[in-house]
Amino acid sequence: MVSLVLLAICKYLYPKRFEEFFLLPITNKYFLVQGRNESIEHPFNILMFVVQVISASLFFWLFIKVFRPANAEQNHWLFVQICTGYSVFILIKFSVEKIIGSVFSIDNFINRYLYQKLSYRNLIGALLLIVNILLFYTVQPNPLILAIIILVIVILNVITLFSSFKSNGNLIMGNLYYFILYLCALEISPYIILYKTLV
Repeated sequence: MVSLVLLAICKYLYPKRFEEFFLLPITNKYFLVQGRNESIEHPFNILMFVVQVISASLFFWLFIKVFRPANAEQNHWLFVQICTGYSVFILIKFSVEKIIGSVFSIDNFINRYLYQKLSYRNLIGALLLIVNILLFYTVQPNPLILAIIILVIVILNVITLFSSFKSNGNLIMGNLYYFILYLCALEISPYIILYKTLV
């Protein structure tokens, strides 16, 4: 309900931005018009980030409920813990990327890249909300369905990353060595560490 209310607020306060945001899979108009200043701190982005956090946390909670039902039943604060952990992980990763951008004097590129990545992740979070509603109220979740959804989410994330890389292709090709280091250090290793920690 909180996510739906936040989406309604976004739609009411920023109707044009909201419409262009949900057309991202079809057109890049959102980045061309709304992303000119690439203000990550814009209230629309913050509200959509909260929707992303709630949607991802609900899905992770459901995942644990299916695969580890005892943990979900015994820990009444599990959802809050997932929300907190997810938010902290994303914000730390975001802060490290901003710091690297400042250290190497590539703030403009990093800001543009983070803005695009945040927008795509927020869109995936909004779509995941629909999936959550179906899993909670219509479809009985099972390991196979959850595995397929996770695979689709991973594929969508890879596609969005490549889309961001493609739009900055000239800069990346000119600094290919640094880009590979960045990719390994900040796009792959954090998720491997997180996976190892959780397992």
